[in-house]
Amino acid sequence: MHQPVPQPRAGLLARTLAEWKTLAQLGAPILVAQLAQMANGVIDTIMAGHASAEDLAAVGIGSSLWMPVFLFFAATLSALQPIISGHRGARKAERIMPVTWQGIYIATGSSVLMILLLLNVQPVFALFELDPQTAHISAGYLTAFVWGVPAMLLMAALRGLTDGLGHTRVIMAFSLLGTIINLPLNYIFIYGKLGLPAMGGIGCGWATAISNLVAAVILLLYLNRSHTYRPFHLISHWVPPSLREIADVLLLGAPIGFTVFVEVSMFSVIALFLAPLGPVVVAGHQIVLNVVSLLFMVPLSLGMALTLRISFLVGAESLDTARLLARSSLLLASSIALVYAPILFLHADLVAALYTRDQQVQAVAIRLLWFAAIFQIADVIQVTAIGALRGYKDTRVPLYIMLLSFWGVCLPLGYVLTFTDMLVPALGAAGFWVGLTVGLASASILLGTRLFRYQPYGRSESIPLPLPK
Repeated sequence: MHQPVPQPRAGLLARTLAEWKTLAQLGAPILVAQLAQMANGVIDTIMAGHASAEDLAAVGIGSSLWMPVFLFFAATLSALQPIISGHRGARKAERIMPVTWQGIYIATGSSVLMILLLLNVQPVFALFELDPQTAHISAGYLTAFVWGVPAMLLMAALRGLTDGLGHTRVIMAFSLLGTIINLPLNYIFIYGKLGLPAMGGIGCGWATAISNLVAAVILLLYLNRSHTYRPFHLISHWVPPSLREIADVLLLGAPIGFTVFVEVSMFSVIALFLAPLGPVVVAGHQIVLNVVSLLFMVPLSLGMALTLRISFLVGAESLDTARLLARSSLLLASSIALVYAPILFLHADLVAALYTRDQQVQAVAIRLLWFAAIFQIADVIQVTAIGALRGYKDTRVPLYIMLLSFWGVCLPLGYVLTFTDMLVPALGAAGFWVGLTVGLASASILLGTRLFRYQPYGRSESIPLPLPK
């Protein structure tokens, strides 16, 4: 095996800072895109919360059902990004468009499956003893929401092309567009404006569906007419389905999808387990989940930028630089967490008041925000490590780690702490947040260890990333 050549500390620092600068160039548009997409959930939560606690709880339950399903399929499609980025690093441009079209076919099939699942959720409501009014609003919300599912997954597939080529600003722009459209539509549908009846939480579903459809159509037009993407002939030069290439994408992407599903579904299952405790507890949990998810966008964007950059470096055979970047990124991630925790501890009351005027819901949210602050370090480390590993196309072992940490540690421990006196007096909703903290700590340790032991050595020079003008 090729051994690394020792380099002066100043040289390593300069290379590290150069790579961090490249990460910032890649990751900043990704962060804006993620925040714009997350803003839709924040807008839905705040506006539904001001309608009623029942509408807030119903939208929270509905989101807890569609979000893990969507993220499973979207994460599976995210395999397109390291594949295309690797082809770009290896200067194999002719392989990019065939892979993109296979992603579009995967998105089409995924849309059908997702719609069927979301239109048949009544058994889930019955299983978790959801009260009839909340179940009615949640079902209506999902029925409206599914009209935008094909557009959401099409954009996820096309993101593989744009991000994989290093043009992360494209999805940023169209994510912002979707958010801009969603805000007034929410106001119209939820509160009944322009002659329409007030729909409450159900209106959130219609607003989200319409905004996604509009953004997807405009994105397609842009990719077909843009000077940058015109040489790819996305629409006119279609590529027929290839079972072999679809299988290749799924072989890499399915473990990513299941990994994301394992993590996100934990939050969804927790929300459903808390449903019998009443809409006030569910609403408080939903607020904290929304806040934590919003903060999570920064380390998530860092992880996504790492995937793109490391896959590019691997394709270009600059393995030493990839190794340096992967390790140093854990330090960068830890510094983010050290900023988050004090904010949540010191300003929990202000955050809760932003979401709702209900004093009981605020009290639940404030207590849970204190627990949420504790697991920030573990959370950002695990998502950063897993993003770097995806750049190396290492997806199976991280899946096993997440299964163990969340379903083997978090859920059983959280259930025991929430509903029983086996270890300590029952903690209520806070018990699940303690379980989440322990599960995330387990994941961060195992994933960090995997990352440090995984990277091979290769050429040491840093390769600049050409960015769009």
